[in-house]
Amino acid sequence: MSRIISDEAINIRNLWITKIDKSNGLFSDNSKRLEKELNEELKATGIIGLLNHLRLCGNIPESYSHDSSEEKQYSKYTDILLVFAYKALGLKSLIITERADVADVEGYGEKFSFVADAKAFRLSRTAKNQKDFKVQAMDGWKHGKPFAMVVCPIYQLPSRNSQIYQQAITRNVCIFTFSHLSLLVRYANEVGRDRAENLLFDIFETVPALNPSKSAVDYWLGVNKTILRHSKSIFELWQDEKLQQRSP
Repeated sequence: MSRIISDEAINIRNLWITKIDKSNGLFSDNSKRLEKELNEELKATGIIGLLNHLRLCGNIPESYSHDSSEEKQYSKYTDILLVFAYKALGLKSLIITERADVADVEGYGEKFSFVADAKAFRLSRTAKNQKDFKVQAMDGWKHGKPFAMVVCPIYQLPSRNSQIYQQAITRNVCIFTFSHLSLLVRYANEVGRDRAENLLFDIFETVPALNPSKSAVDYWLGVNKTILRHSKSIFELWQDEKLQQRSP
């Protein structure tokens, strides 16, 4: 697999930025249309198409005004991508349609369930606070499910110390990245969905078992150890996914 983002991937991203920008009508109707169109596209492009979206979706386009309908629609697009990524792992997943006090995505494995939310940021926004990552909110939005996941662009997460890691451990909310999710999609494609689903379950169980700490290094060391010890083939895939991360 190529170690750079292809021109085709960038072109497809630009098409989707334009598609979302030109959306009009009711938000819910637009979201359903985007989900349908993305599903049709991914049927044609397969795993490569899904990976291209996951690798580039973490940046909110600067062409969208702050807090605009386009920005909100883009956020829904990233949630839809989570649904398709979880389905690629063999899980059942869907968008939650309620708008208040709930997560945006639900996922169901054979022996576990969870809620999830995607986070994207503008490259121009460097200052973020713990509320931007919604870790505490996700804990309250489990509504009986044992696990929760917040998926973020890897280069926008705090790299040293942050309360979000301590919150994640104490509240049992898995902070994950689009890079890690891309890795699991590739792992499912190469070794089977059952093993990828088992790995995701192991990751969920790892987070609350970690010693509470604000350290990004400690958090990711625990998560990545769980991933890398699952199979010898994962190391090369993970090295490749880290190289694949580019800003469009």
